[in-house]
Order: sequence, then structure tokens, then C-alpha cells
Amino acid sequence: MEQPSSQPIRVLIADDDPAMVEVLMACLGGEFEIVAAAKDAEEAIALAVAHTPDAAIVDVQMPLGGGLRAAHGIREGAPGTAIVALSADESRQGVLDMLDAGTITYIRKGVQNDEIALKVRQAVAAHQP
Repeated sequence: MEQPSSQPIRVLIADDDPAMVEVLMACLGGEFEIVAAAKDAEEAIALAVAHTPDAAIVDVQMPLGGGLRAAHGIREGAPGTAIVALSADESRQGVLDMLDAGTITYIRKGVQNDEIALKVRQAVAAHQP
């Protein structure tokens, strides 16, 4: 489902690394609306339910259950939110686990900013709650 051009895609960022949150906010800030930032899985779920963003970028390795717990909780509590996994680890099993948990796509930390924006747009367009 394409977003109307007059309305930015609303994004939740969930990562326990403040520097990574800043990077994501900087690269998405112009085109996207950052609705909230979470430091752990529990906070990510609560903020997704409260804000019902179009997309959630979820760090695979964060406190209180990690990306798997966050993805399951967001999928259940905010089914309209497209979930994008974010991680420095690209293990095959880790990627498969996150996809099984309901993520639409997987972004590796360190990719170019335009690739992050593209993946978020594609996830929102492809998401079917």
C-alpha cells in the first residue's frame, strides 16, 4: 500500500545503541516521520501499540527479548506496522528467525542511508496485516 506523497511514512526506531538511533533518525528524518525511539523490546512493543507507526525498524540484538520478542509483540499489538529487522549479524538462522517472527525485510548495520530508506519504503508497500 503506497503512502500518499503528502503524508510521510511514520517510523518507530528500536535500538539500544544511541549512536545507531541518531544515525537512523538522521537518514530518515527528512522523508519520514520518526514517531518514537525504543531502547528495548518491551518499550518497542508499547510504543508500536501507542503510535501505530507504518514501519518499525527493530534491532535484532537489544535488551528484554531482542528483535524476536519485539517483532512478535508488534505483529500482535500493531498489525498494521511493517517490521524491518536491523542487525550487524547476518547469520542465516538469525535472518530466518526474524522473517518467521513477521519482519518484512532485513537491513545490515552499516549499509548506505539511501538503502535504509528504500527498504523501509518497500516494507511498507509490501506489508499486508
